[in-house]
Amino acid sequence: MLRHLLIASLLLSSCGLLQAAVTVTELQDNLDHPWSLAILPDEQGMLITERPGRLRFWQQTRGLSEPITGVPKVYAQGQGGLLDVVLAPDFATSRRVYLSFAEAGDKGKAGTAVGFGRLSPDHKRLEDFRVIFRQEPKLSTGNHFGSKLAFDGQGYLFITLGENNQRPTAQEMDKLQGKIVRLTPEGEVPADNPFVGQQDKRPEIWSYGHRNPQGLALNPWSGAIWQHEHGPRGGDEINLPQAGKNYGWPIATYGVNYSGLAIPEAKGQIVPGTEQPLHYWKVSPGISGMAFYDAKRFPQWQHSLFIGALAQRELIRLRLEGDKVVAEERLLGDRNERIRDVRVGPDGYVYLLTDDSNGKLLRVGRS
Repeated sequence: MLRHLLIASLLLSSCGLLQAAVTVTELQDNLDHPWSLAILPDEQGMLITERPGRLRFWQQTRGLSEPITGVPKVYAQGQGGLLDVVLAPDFATSRRVYLSFAEAGDKGKAGTAVGFGRLSPDHKRLEDFRVIFRQEPKLSTGNHFGSKLAFDGQGYLFITLGENNQRPTAQEMDKLQGKIVRLTPEGEVPADNPFVGQQDKRPEIWSYGHRNPQGLALNPWSGAIWQHEHGPRGGDEINLPQAGKNYGWPIATYGVNYSGLAIPEAKGQIVPGTEQPLHYWKVSPGISGMAFYDAKRFPQWQHSLFIGALAQRELIRLRLEGDKVVAEERLLGDRNERIRDVRVGPDGYVYLLTDDSNGKLLRVGRS
């Protein structure tokens, strides 16, 4: 399915109200709550996860494949299911595809798991899939899995883990809730992880005090990993997760409970021993997906960070100067669609997934 649309959007920045225009091409519909996409090299196509547990192959000339076999069984309840998909840095030779997913445990509880398999040359099978990481303990009843994956420039794998809607666990170092972990591609713990060898602290942990992180990406200009996470009612935030640092949840937050009352554990917005976010929203957009724009096709978008908005149903573009957000643009609000994932293709277009029972794959550019 291809449908071309021209959409006018408004740019809200410190310089005032400007108008820009974007083009949107609907490449595919009939996706069942798609969660993530990975763009294969050499114009081979894309891999798309659907939350109920299906991995699909898509090509513009052939459309959407039948479900790829060899995918692990997932816990498809609430926010759980088949979640992120990323390619190994050496995918061209290894054919490794990494998946994160919600995995069932005992007594109806679940947690995030990560594994990899080899994509067959015909894109029909994920071969020899093995799990290399499991969130412990399993505490989720369907909420806050986090579950984003990214490789840094040294080839280490970063995994975001939600606190399973169990707020205090984000500060408990013997648990993997509310953490970002750092592993080797095989799932081993690097010797220089910040808590290796410390009693009652999980050695996988890179940073802690996170709520429900659903954005993770490597900054191509600085080489740093950036992360964003959902606040409660208000307080969605972007962080630059550093080794061993505490990012505050739930003791430091710019949000309140959904009831409008304060978070019971919160001690304020700025709390000693916790890190301040790089950027936050007083009113939560419901952020999901994250991609830096470093392509040549649309020079006006260079040095930008694109983020999807689920609650506010928009695509957010943040203009950056170094590590500082200097302007914010809201795109696609007229479409009224929940933006679940954001990727920048090698062709310089921005690719989106919309979260719906009739989810779509969109290609976005400038007119």
